[in-house]
Amino acid sequence: MHRIFGTPFAAVYPLYLAKVERKGRTKAELDEVVRWLTGFDDAALARQIDTEATFEEFFAAAELNPAVSEITGVVCGVRVEQIEDPLMRRIRYLDKLVDELARGKALEKVLRG
Repeated sequence: MHRIFGTPFAAVYPLYLAKVERKGRTKAELDEVVRWLTGFDDAALARQIDTEATFEEFFAAAELNPAVSEITGVVCGVRVEQIEDPLMRRIRYLDKLVDELARGKALEKVLRG
């Protein structure tokens, strides 16, 4: 089991937020990306953060967007669509979306709209 699986989402969320804010994006945009991927509403996302759910618990509670197969590309030197472990692939989907948001990609394109 990879160490990130047991890491609380709440511990990484501020890092995602800092990354996007450094690039001029907002918390609202980050939350929209997370909600799009996971199917969480604002209350469910807040609950995941407040309860310090691990990434494993976070994604177990999520209903992934049917369009996740459209998320392709390289994160941390690995193509996300080729990651075999389902949980790691979901984590990397989130990383990829956050990277795209931070790089200035239009929100509609990040959300595969």
